Amino acid sequence: MKNNGVDYSIIIPVYFNEGSLKKTFQKIKETVLDKNPGLTGEIIFVDDGSGDNSLKELLEVREANPTLVKVIKFTRNFGQPSARLAGYQHAAGKCFIHITADLQDPPELINSMLHAHFKENYEIVIGERTSRDDSFYRRFTSGIFFRLIRKLSFPNMPIGGFDYHLIGRKVRNIILKNREANPFFQGQVLWTGYDVKFIKYERKKREIGKSRWTFGKKLKLLIDGVMGYSFFPLRLITVLGLFVSFLGFGYALYLFILRIFGNIAFKGWTSIMIAVLILSGVQMLLMGIMGEYLWRTLDQVRRRQPYIIEKIFEKDT
Repeated sequence: MKNNGVDYSIIIPVYFNEGSLKKTFQKIKETVLDKNPGLTGEIIFVDDGSGDNSLKELLEVREANPTLVKVIKFTRNFGQPSARLAGYQHAAGKCFIHITADLQDPPELINSMLHAHFKENYEIVIGERTSRDDSFYRRFTSGIFFRLIRKLSFPNMPIGGFDYHLIGRKVRNIILKNREANPFFQGQVLWTGYDVKFIKYERKKREIGKSRWTFGKKLKLLIDGVMGYSFFPLRLITVLGLFVSFLGFGYALYLFILRIFGNIAFKGWTSIMIAVLILSGVQMLLMGIMGEYLWRTLDQVRRRQPYIIEKIFEKDT
C-alpha cells in the first residue's frame, strides 16, 4: 500500500469493545497525535465480528475524524491475529503500532516507541509489562505459558509475553510475505532477528467490558509457539520412544531373572494390563503430536484467506 505521507499507523483490533472506543480514540489523539505535530499518523480500527454496537461506535468516531480514522469490518470473528494482519495489510505508515482497544496499555507509551524507531532506528519496539492489574488466574497462566515459550522457542521473550508493540516496514513486509496459517505473532516478530528495544510499563485494569482471552485461546497460542518455532515435540517423541523401550527391555529382563533363579510362575493379567495401558497412553500422546503437525501442514497448504473483509470505511467511502 502507498505511504501517502503517513509516518505511523496505529492498529486497534476490536471485539466486543462497545463503550470504550470513543474514549480510546480521544486518549490516543490527545496523547499521541497532538503531541507529535511533526509526524503524520492514522488510526485503523478492525472490527473482528463484534456482536455488540462496536461498529456503530467506530463509525461515529470515523465520521467525526474522517482524515484520521479508517474502519475495517470483518464478515465474522476471525481472531486477533487476523485483525492485526488486516491492519498491517491496509496501513499506509512507515511503522505500525498495535494497541488494545480497552486502554489497559497506556497510549502515551507510543511516543517513546516512535522516538525509538525514528531517532534510534529500532525496527522492533516492545512494551514489556512489569506488572498487570489482572486476576491471579490470568497472571499465573500467562506466566506459565510464556516461560515455556522462553524455554523452548525464544529466550528473549518477555516473561509476561507482549501485545503492545511497534514494528517497522521491514518486519511488517516479512510477516505479510510469510503468510503462516496458524501464526504465533510474537514469534514472527522476534524470529526476524532485528534488534529489539524493550520499554517497561504497568498494564492497567480493564475498566469497561470483560476480556475474551480465554484459557483455550491461551493454550492454542502456546501450541502455535512451540509447534511453529521449536523441534521439542518431535524430539519428545524420540525420547519417549527410547524411554519406553528401555523400560520394556528392563522389565523383560527382570521377569527372566525371576523366572530362572526364583522359579516363579507369573499368573494373571495385572502386569500385562499395566504394560498395555502405559504403552497405549504413550502411543496416543505421540499420535496426538504427529496429528498436530499434520493438520497444521494441511492448513498451510490450503492457503485459505486469514480473514474476509465485508467493508472498509475510509476517506473515499
